[in-house]
Amino acid sequence: MNHDLNSVKKARGYHHGDLRAAVIAAAEEVIGERGLDRFSLRETARRAGVSPAAPAYHFGDARGLLTALAADAFRRFGDALAAADRDGDRTARIRAQGMAYVGFALAHPAKFDLMWRYALIDREDADYGAAAARAFAVIDKAVRGEEAIARQGDIAVAPSIACWSMVHGFARLALDGAFGTNEGAAERAAEALLPAVLRHLDV
Repeated sequence: MNHDLNSVKKARGYHHGDLRAAVIAAAEEVIGERGLDRFSLRETARRAGVSPAAPAYHFGDARGLLTALAADAFRRFGDALAAADRDGDRTARIRAQGMAYVGFALAHPAKFDLMWRYALIDREDADYGAAAARAFAVIDKAVRGEEAIARQGDIAVAPSIACWSMVHGFARLALDGAFGTNEGAAERAAEALLPAVLRHLDV
């Protein structure tokens, strides 16, 4: 293991603690180019400039690495939702978050796919769970109010689940080409259609 850490420092000039971030960045690059089904831990290590065994130092295996990447994606996703949640009435907040939701999916399709690919990640991971819960909480507070507390199985979150389901479905349709496959078609559809779609929610 020490040999792996030394190879990292020699190959890329990393300082202590940079290995984890470097491997996550390389994994993001690999799934962005190849897609999740062709993800390779060996290729990730090669792009990070480390030995094939080095990622195990922080992640254990491919599942551990993909879980860490999914947690990082959820943190960025939550940040995007929070940044869109400006002052305004409830309708404006839901619309702004909906646009940010779809925008994130279109800008980062591979990461967005990974966030929900439960067969590939460890849903019991604390970092992943916290990041995912925080993202949903941002949505929930816009829909149900700042004092809302989401609890698993609580029927009170149904309005927020309705919003989440509708926007997620729209994002998935856009990614799958339902609104056109020409450059910019999905973005134009989101701008034109998503606000009208959200108006059909009685929440």
